[in-house]
Amino acid sequence: MHRRISTILHRLRQDVAATLGDDVIRDACLAAGHTWSDSALLTPIATIHWFLVQVLHGNTSLTHVSLLAGRAFSDAAFCMARARLPLSVFQAVLRHLVRAVIPDTEATGRWRGHRTFLVDGSSFSMPDTPVLQDHFGQPGNQARGCGFPVAHLLALFHAGTGLLLEITAAPLRTSDFAGLADVLSRLTAGDILVADRGFCSFAGLALALSRGIHALFRVHQKQIVDFTPGRAHARPGQKHAPRGIPRSRWLRACGRKDQVVEYFKPADRPERMSEAEYRALPESIVVRELWYRIEIPGFRTHEVTLVTTLLDAEMYPDDELASLYGTRWRVEEHLKALKITMKMDMLKCKTVDGVLKELTMYAVAYNLVRMVMCEAAARQGVGVVDRVSFIDALRWLRDAEGDEEVPDLVVNPLRPGRSEPRCKKRRPKQYDLMRVPRAELRKRLRERDLAA
Repeated sequence: MHRRISTILHRLRQDVAATLGDDVIRDACLAAGHTWSDSALLTPIATIHWFLVQVLHGNTSLTHVSLLAGRAFSDAAFCMARARLPLSVFQAVLRHLVRAVIPDTEATGRWRGHRTFLVDGSSFSMPDTPVLQDHFGQPGNQARGCGFPVAHLLALFHAGTGLLLEITAAPLRTSDFAGLADVLSRLTAGDILVADRGFCSFAGLALALSRGIHALFRVHQKQIVDFTPGRAHARPGQKHAPRGIPRSRWLRACGRKDQVVEYFKPADRPERMSEAEYRALPESIVVRELWYRIEIPGFRTHEVTLVTTLLDAEMYPDDELASLYGTRWRVEEHLKALKITMKMDMLKCKTVDGVLKELTMYAVAYNLVRMVMCEAAARQGVGVVDRVSFIDALRWLRDAEGDEEVPDLVVNPLRPGRSEPRCKKRRPKQYDLMRVPRAELRKRLRERDLAA
């Protein structure tokens, strides 16, 4: 094992470092039926280790990887070595890592005794190749050949530690709800899932309830909510209900803007759900709706309506549920760390299999950085892990040499109520956007030069 990767693993907790050890990678290759020669320079173990180093260095160029490795292999050789390894090997390494860090989610960051998780959707782009265009698609406002393929990303984070437990990529026009079943399969009864309005639907809430998982979602913008006691509601299955009438039945009030209602199963089945799965859902569910106002200057959102399966108003007061939903913003910070700090917003592989491998290695690298942050927070007496600087932890894990002592990492100050304008000061370059394919633009330039 080369000194640089050995140093990285030496800085990790023993059980976490073992997930990237030779035995785990070798066993994953054998399970996938992959064979290799131990005399080769780029064995599966070396390939995964150097892929990890590449990602930790901001997905640096292939030429730089060989320099970091201090080994004489070409860019093409490293690409082919990554392509030979089955995707299941990379996924097995991530699964082993997740299992190693799961104990940290059991005791850290619980809310009223419940483990709490954050889920959100995002996107990332990749090279403009026909195979990636066909699989992932691109934004509809871009002409063919004038944009890049974009994938829909779904990520599940533990609220207390920020650890990434599940990450998936799907075609761009995939809804957040489509991956909810996979997300719920990662949780256990009694857990709380916090998400925005993209996950809020009868089917999503019913799926969570069927698994004993609590949901706290922002109400979808099309859902009509009325806190009037005993108000009228549309009958189940009624397609042409009077305008402005809620489709939920009022049951009882828990406060002025806090009520328990009954949601009825819609006649229309979600697109990503099979007929059998939809039939298995109950005809109605009982949930709780609550409203609160945000008075902090500079916040874009001023009024929020939530729906939750936590019905007991005494055990789960409305103000504490509002505070819990406020932690949902952390998922945006986690995605920013992945996409901006670690440069995952634009992947480099040119095949679907390669993109998924690259995404998996990003999840591995991100979790290693989060483990460093967790240990620094415990050592430095920082109560909230997110206050430890992500980029400082990344730089130390990536660049530290030898057996030097672990320094105290930068701890960001608490800045409650901070208000900043949502605008950019630095101006972008004044170039036109590409609206026709590059080959056509070249042709026009040649014709203009000939005409001149």
